[in-house]
Amino acid sequence: MKGQYDLHTHTLLSDGEMLPIELIRRAAVTGYTIVAISDHADSTNLSEIIIAVRRLEESATEYGVRLLCGVELTHVPPSRIALMARRAKQEGADLVVVHGETVVEPVAEGTNRAACTCPDVDILAHPGLITPEDLQAAATHQVALEITSRAGHNRTNGHVAKLGIEAGCILVINSDAHAPGDLLDERGRMVVARGAGLSKEEAEKSLSLNIHRWLSKRG
Repeated sequence: MKGQYDLHTHTLLSDGEMLPIELIRRAAVTGYTIVAISDHADSTNLSEIIIAVRRLEESATEYGVRLLCGVELTHVPPSRIALMARRAKQEGADLVVVHGETVVEPVAEGTNRAACTCPDVDILAHPGLITPEDLQAAATHQVALEITSRAGHNRTNGHVAKLGIEAGCILVINSDAHAPGDLLDERGRMVVARGAGLSKEEAEKSLSLNIHRWLSKRG
C-alpha cells in the first residue's frame, strides 16, 4: 500500500459533511490511493461505524482507493481506551485513532499516555503539547503521531514534529477532513509537513510512509 494517504477523515457517520462514498470519490480524484474513514466513536456507536465502513470496501476499490476501516476514539476516559481499542480491532477495524489532548478541546488528561502505551492504538491524533515521556512511549510502541492540517488542532504541529523526530517517532500527515474542501492535494500535504518544521527529507519520509508495512509490524 504505497501512494498518497489520509488516515484521519470524517463522514456523516459522525460529524463530517459527506457521505462515505462521496469522501472516497473526492479523495480518489485528488490523488489518494489509501484512505481511512475514522469517524468519532465511543461505546455507543463503535460497532455501527465499523459495519458501515466495511460495506463500502468494494465501491472504494472501483475508484482505485484502498479503504481502511478506522475509528477515532473521542473523549473516551483514559482508563477505557485500551478496552475500546481492543474491541475495535476484534470487530474488524483496520486502524484505531485516538483523539489526543489537543489544546482546543477539553480532552481528559492521560489520554495521550493511554494511547501511546496501547498495542491496539495506531495513531494519536493532534496530541497537543505532548510530553517527552509520552513521546518515548509512542516511539517504543510504534504509535504514529499526527501532523494535522485541521484548524486549531494544528497549533502545536511544530512541537509535535520537533520532539517527535528527536524521539524517533513515526509521523503521519493527515487532514482530519470533515468537509470537501479539507482534503489536501499533494502540494498541500507537503506544505503542512514543511510548515510543521520538518526538513524536506523528513517530510518526504512521512508522506511516503508504507502504511501496509507499518500496520503489519504493529499487528
